[in-house]
Amino acid sequence: MTARRHAFVAMPFGTKRDADGVLINFDKVYRDYLQPALEAAGLEVFRADEEQRAGDIRTDMFQELLVADLVVADLTLDNPNVWYELGVRHALRARGVVLVCGGRVTTAFDLYTDRKLRYTLLDGAPDPHTLGDDIQALSEMVKATMDSWHGRKISPVYELLPNLIEPDWKTLRIGAVAQFWDQHNAWEQRLKLAGQAGQIGDMLVLADEAPIVAFRTEAAISAGIALRKTGSIALAFEQLERGLAAQPDNLQALQEKGICLQRLAAAGAAGHFLERARAHYRLILDTHPRDAETWALFGRVDKDAWTAIWNIAEFDDAKKREEATYEHVLLAKAIDSYVHGYRADTRHYYAGVNALSLMLVYQHLKGGERYQTELTTMAGAVRFAAGCEQAPHALFWSQATLGDLEVLTGSPATVRDAYQAAIALDDKNWFALNSCRAQLLLMHALNFRPDAVNAGLAVFDRALARLKPQHHWHARHVLLFSGHRIDEPGRPQPRFPPSMELSAMQRINAALADIDAGPDDLALCQAAAGGDLLFLEAALARGVRCRVLLPFDEAQFIAESILPSSDGARWRARYFALKDKLESLRIMPFELGPLPPGVDAYERCNLWLLNSALAMGPEKIRFTCLWDEGGGDGLGGTAHMVEEVQRRTGRVHWIDTRKL
Repeated sequence: MTARRHAFVAMPFGTKRDADGVLINFDKVYRDYLQPALEAAGLEVFRADEEQRAGDIRTDMFQELLVADLVVADLTLDNPNVWYELGVRHALRARGVVLVCGGRVTTAFDLYTDRKLRYTLLDGAPDPHTLGDDIQALSEMVKATMDSWHGRKISPVYELLPNLIEPDWKTLRIGAVAQFWDQHNAWEQRLKLAGQAGQIGDMLVLADEAPIVAFRTEAAISAGIALRKTGSIALAFEQLERGLAAQPDNLQALQEKGICLQRLAAAGAAGHFLERARAHYRLILDTHPRDAETWALFGRVDKDAWTAIWNIAEFDDAKKREEATYEHVLLAKAIDSYVHGYRADTRHYYAGVNALSLMLVYQHLKGGERYQTELTTMAGAVRFAAGCEQAPHALFWSQATLGDLEVLTGSPATVRDAYQAAIALDDKNWFALNSCRAQLLLMHALNFRPDAVNAGLAVFDRALARLKPQHHWHARHVLLFSGHRIDEPGRPQPRFPPSMELSAMQRINAALADIDAGPDDLALCQAAAGGDLLFLEAALARGVRCRVLLPFDEAQFIAESILPSSDGARWRARYFALKDKLESLRIMPFELGPLPPGVDAYERCNLWLLNSALAMGPEKIRFTCLWDEGGGDGLGGTAHMVEEVQRRTGRVHWIDTRKL
């Protein structure tokens, strides 16, 4: 259900004469040839003359030429407006152009070598004898162009000026195009709120619904970052790769990809993923040699590799310290990278405090005064940089850095004060608190300044203990369900008649018993009469936490998905009987906003359910369906959910209604 990509058509309007004096009806060319071909390729099509609002048509045209995923230019005539629009697109974007010609093919020098797709005209309109083939040829060319986005630059401007950088579309907002940006701003706000609330499933749906590739790229990267912070590394990696497929030079996405490689190394196959992470960061540094964040991440690779060698549960404290000391060369490599990053940007206090911490750990293990000069000069600079932080989202980290500095040089009392000040700025962020604690645990394992380290650990342990019951519950299994509604009275072809209700209930109970479903699990589904409500009743009876996602507001959902069923009033009563026992009930239009054009509400809700489950870990999903293996009565039914789950997880427990 990915929102369709956006195509802008640059062409003459109305009826115009070609060089031979033949009248060509370009409105028919658009309606009969271009629009069907582009829609068949999965694109939403726009032509400047379709904008009905008052104002300067050029404003909309310039905005389209900037943000459209694809521009199709019809060069049948030597039309100055079309050539001008094509030139603007070539200046703004390196890719995303398809050229078509009716009848003759233009011989203009600047585009002489560019491929142009010819379509056939008859009596000034698309030739009906060849129209089907022409539509198919254009549709295939469009798909190939979009699929090979990172191939040769199509714009001669960017091809001949290889160092030219495309403008950031956000910096070129045109204020007069209010409707376009109002829609974007509303979508962006929903995405932001979903991230703040930790509703990553919402973010994944919204990422697919963005109106153009640039927006989807931004959303995919945001979702990837959020997933990485929750520990869903494989899914985070997938989202980041989606973002990089559209923007391969996006520095933040590249850095996040490296972090995911490091996390995968921590989870297993450490050597393989650490080497991939090193190679990945080297490639970034080839392009951004003075980027402090990348240098700091590069330092983290060697720090993780060093830690993995000695921080082994089976080792006693003496053995850990012995192995950590023996691998001092790897520790020194990590220090060098952090120092390099801090020297590249002395405002980057994260690189600085990590360099200082590891320098002091090195001296603690090896003795001597190596790094003493750096320690003397950097400590005050890092403290000053952290104290100058003004960005609201970074204030926790700047204050935590001041706490880290107290661990290195202060007393237990100053450590407690500094860390408590940091926690007061963001006491609900489990990821941030646990990250700080992990650094202290490393020092604790090496018996580094034990009084100061233990004081810091006590502060974070207390803060995390307050969070765990409320904010850090992890489901053992995520029980996803989709099933047929109970048949409506008089259904011509029975699918799930009331006579099957008891048998279906028994099979659902058996499926839950097979996985020993209970309070450690989470159930996700809609709440339609029939399979959904039977599943929810069975799950609640076993103490499973249940979350319901509805495609409409509650009144509309009851009217469409409960009351029409056989004995609808009884099913409605069952719905209200379990409603108050749910962990949450979420309404799609309220949470995700209005339906995008051409998107079915039930299909969207299926993907909302699936993405919400995936966000908690694909390996946790246990999907049960109550299904007759047939297609649904419309879009978004059980068949659609089965197809999506099979595509993403491959695990489906099927209760066949034909065998009940």
